Amino acid sequence: MDLVTGTLILLGAGFLVANVRLLLDYMKFKRRARHALLTWPSPPLPFQSLTTALGFATGALVLVKVFLVHRQVFGETMMFVYFAGLLPLSRRIGRGFYDDGIWADTAFIPYTEVGGVTWRESEHAVSLIVISRLRNLARRLAVPLEHYGEARRLLREKIGHHEIQFGTGLDLGGHDERENA
Repeated sequence: MDLVTGTLILLGAGFLVANVRLLLDYMKFKRRARHALLTWPSPPLPFQSLTTALGFATGALVLVKVFLVHRQVFGETMMFVYFAGLLPLSRRIGRGFYDDGIWADTAFIPYTEVGGVTWRESEHAVSLIVISRLRNLARRLAVPLEHYGEARRLLREKIGHHEIQFGTGLDLGGHDERENA
């Protein structure tokens, strides 16, 4: 096996993992979609035209290699599936609030895993930062300005019903956790 073929197989394995992950996320979304409380479409990809061009280019490369060169196309096929199929499909996942959690820009976070929230407001955008209690990470959810008030109301409601608990140490009754939303 030459270096180029080995590299393409390695790239194909990486894209296979990414493809499976995107497909699983989309399947989870389809199961949760009917339990959406407040959602909005995903923002467009920053380099949408480049992504589309990569999809066309890898598709053309697969066709050339299969019909003209008669070589293996695992790596190229996995790239084509990613750029032309699953990445655009994943943009259909509604970001926002569901019965059992928050679908942030990159992942779904169940309410039971939320350890803290904070808002980052600027002149043109509002972002909800969700801090995980189980993992040492935070996820961002870009909230359109027209949904900002409803998103804050939903968060306060979830905190009030104790679906989101921050666990900030001793509860001496002096602080209403809904104020964190």
